[in-house]
Amino acid sequence: MSISAFSEYLLLEKKYSRLTVKAYQKDITAFSEFVFTEFQDESINNVNYAQIRTWIVSLVEAGITNRSVNRKVSALNTYYKYLIKSNQIKINPLVKHKALKTSKKVQIPFSESEISEVLNSFDADKSFESLRDKLIIELFYSTGIRRIELVELKVSNIDLHNKTLKVLGKRNKERLMPLLNSVVLTLKEYLEERNKQFKLIDLDNLFLTKKGVKIYETLVYRIINDYFSKASRKVKKSPHILRHSFATHLLNQGANLNAVKELLGHSSLAATQVYTHNSIAELKKVHIKAHPRSKK
Repeated sequence: MSISAFSEYLLLEKKYSRLTVKAYQKDITAFSEFVFTEFQDESINNVNYAQIRTWIVSLVEAGITNRSVNRKVSALNTYYKYLIKSNQIKINPLVKHKALKTSKKVQIPFSESEISEVLNSFDADKSFESLRDKLIIELFYSTGIRRIELVELKVSNIDLHNKTLKVLGKRNKERLMPLLNSVVLTLKEYLEERNKQFKLIDLDNLFLTKKGVKIYETLVYRIINDYFSKASRKVKKSPHILRHSFATHLLNQGANLNAVKELLGHSSLAATQVYTHNSIAELKKVHIKAHPRSKK
């Protein structure tokens, strides 16, 4: 009952997305099964830190990355904080826990030429799937939205007259994104072909599979990876790299960090600052080229 009530608390009070809540449920259930198997205890409400530490060690030994382990422990910590808030326990067993060390990975964005090459490859093909894939790439690169945000987009989120897109982000926070003229044009072409092919004008999901059902996250990842594998030699080719490219290219062109923060849907500047390493490199080039003493 505690996990069920906890899920409702995350959805209704904390305004977490259903995807996040589902991930929390999965992690807590897995821990509960571990406690039952290892310690023959049916409740995780009364465990101690030593038992949790045993679980953490088992995850590391199973090859789970430190980053993923920290995420699972964070879900469990949120659960125990909820139990304290609801007076079900007195002490959080994770109160003195320190997160495992993780290496900071530098995400390398796509270059402007790589993105242009991919988008230009769509010019001759006006089929449903081609228009859909082109629109997906354009939206990622021109708005910086997250993969789950794109999957959940509705036709009713689009205002073609005002050239805006309403996005439902983390914790159900809405933000309004401006749409470029080129994206509006692709949107119109896609919607026309979509409605012609499936005759589903009343269906509100924006992106559909070739079978006419709502698109899913793994397909979106596959679309991005397939197209950019032809244009880029970068190791990682994913929707997040396109989001990263959006932020980096804006900052390289002098965009205000706070403005980029709002467009990305970040709650704090700290989250946005991870994208500044490339813009700093660009600033160094400009500084060296333009400063009067750089050639002395």
